Amino acid sequence: MIVVTGATGQLGKAVVEDLLRRVPTERIAVSVRDIGKAADLARQGVAVRQADFADEASLRAAFEGSDQVLIVSANKLGEEALRLHRTAIAAARAVGVRRILYTSHAGARLGSSFPPADQHAGTETDLAGGGSWTALRHGFYAESCLFMVGDGLRAGELCTPEDGLVAWTARADLAEADAAILAAGDGWDGPTPPLTAGRAVTMAEVAAIASEVTGRAVRHTVIGDVEWRDAKIAGGMPALYANMLLGTFQAARRGDFAATDPALEGLLGRPPQTMHEVLAAAGL
Repeated sequence: MIVVTGATGQLGKAVVEDLLRRVPTERIAVSVRDIGKAADLARQGVAVRQADFADEASLRAAFEGSDQVLIVSANKLGEEALRLHRTAIAAARAVGVRRILYTSHAGARLGSSFPPADQHAGTETDLAGGGSWTALRHGFYAESCLFMVGDGLRAGELCTPEDGLVAWTARADLAEADAAILAAGDGWDGPTPPLTAGRAVTMAEVAAIASEVTGRAVRHTVIGDVEWRDAKIAGGMPALYANMLLGTFQAARRGDFAATDPALEGLLGRPPQTMHEVLAAAGL
C-alpha cells in the first residue's frame, strides 16, 4: 500500500492521479485533513483517510498497513514545518512503514538564505536518523517563478535583485516523477539527484523568453536588495514573505538552484517542460 499525504493539494493530487495510471487502485491511499475535499479520489476507489500532521495518532492510523508513505512537505515555515514533518516521520516509523519518501528541494542546504531550503535540509537530517528513506529533491517550481515575477513579465518591466541560474521545473513533471518512483517500489535511497528541467536560466533570460513568447518587449532591471524588499512591503506584501523571497534571489546568486541533472528526463521518458513552454502555457 502506498499512502500519499496532502493529496488535496496541487502536488499531492497530481501524484495520486498519476499513480492511478501505474498501480492498481487498491494499492493507493491518501491522508488528508479534510476528507470532503478528497471526494473525487474516493469515487475513483482510492482509500481516503483523515489525518493531520499535528496529530501523530491520526497519522499512525492513516499510515497503518502501508509499505511506502509519501510525505508532501507542509506549507509552513520555520520550526513549525520541521515539527510537523518530524511528527509524520515518527508516525510512519511507529507503524513499520518500509520506506518514507519526502518532497524536498534541489537547493536543500542548512543555513540557506531561502528558509524553505534550510527546512528541507533539516527534515532530510531527521529522515537519515533511521530506516529506508528517499528525499525527492525537486527543482524549484516554475509556478513559483510565475508567482514571484509574473506581474513584472506582464507589465513589460521585470525588476529584481541580483540573481543567478535557477533550474525552474514544472510541478506536473515532478508529480509524474514522484509517482514513477513510488510505483517502482525500491531504489532511490537517500537524496535523489536534482530532479530538474534540462536548463537553468537567470531572470534576464526569463525576461527574454517572455519577450519571445508574448511578442512584447520585457525589460529586466537589477535593483538593490533593500530597495526591492522595501518596494514589495510598500506594495502590501508582509515583511516575512518579502524577506523570504529576497532570500530566494540571494541563494540563487550563490548557485544553490543552478544544478541540472538528467534524472528527471529519465523518469519521465521525455524531456521535461522548458521555461519557454511554461511561459507560453501561462498566457502572459
